Amino acid sequence: MYAIVEIAGQQFKIEKDQKLFVHRLQEDEGATVSIDKVLLLGNDNDITLGAPAIEGAFAEAKVLGHLKGDKVIVFKKKRRKGYRKKNGHRQSLTEIQISSISASGGKKSAPKAEKKAPAKKAAPAKEVAPAAAPKAAKKSTSKGDDLKKIEGIGPKIASTLNEAGITTFAELAKTDAAKISEIIADVRGNHVTDSWPMQAQMAADGKWDELKKWQDEADGGVMPS
Repeated sequence: MYAIVEIAGQQFKIEKDQKLFVHRLQEDEGATVSIDKVLLLGNDNDITLGAPAIEGAFAEAKVLGHLKGDKVIVFKKKRRKGYRKKNGHRQSLTEIQISSISASGGKKSAPKAEKKAPAKKAAPAKEVAPAAAPKAAKKSTSKGDDLKKIEGIGPKIASTLNEAGITTFAELAKTDAAKISEIIADVRGNHVTDSWPMQAQMAADGKWDELKKWQDEADGGVMPS
């Protein structure tokens, strides 16, 4: 007999005495785990499908140990943006061995009752000035431009400019290059800001083809001499 089950968000085809690695389980080493999400049961030519799980079917497995998987390197790079990021990850795993598979008699775990937070006493309503509500609504709907479309501006610089009040191409076009350098002085790297106002003006005017042609010919935001 074999089965297809769901364990910790993953689906596996299992048989008796089979060993497999799953996402980290909370049970201690040597404990027995009951798997009640059985999606399919197969016994020779007899196949039973669940909708989605088979009522009463279950499997049992023994926890053999906890470990970590091989390291995976995640490297991200954005072309012409000066953005590079490298991370390592090791997935926490649990090794289990299937003890038995049963087509009926499984015990379904009772759904956990949701804990309701104690009701809080309503605070006395504060009077709000009539002009305050429209002002807050206007702030929540405002949205700036994607400054990362400018050659040389990455996510960190765009965030720093936004915090300084520069959120649109038009605002960036009106800002002196020396002032921009002063704003992003704490951002690591060597940034050439001379062309940013000019690029922002082309973006603000909707001259995207002209801007792209300029960026293709430029090298790191500087036109070759």
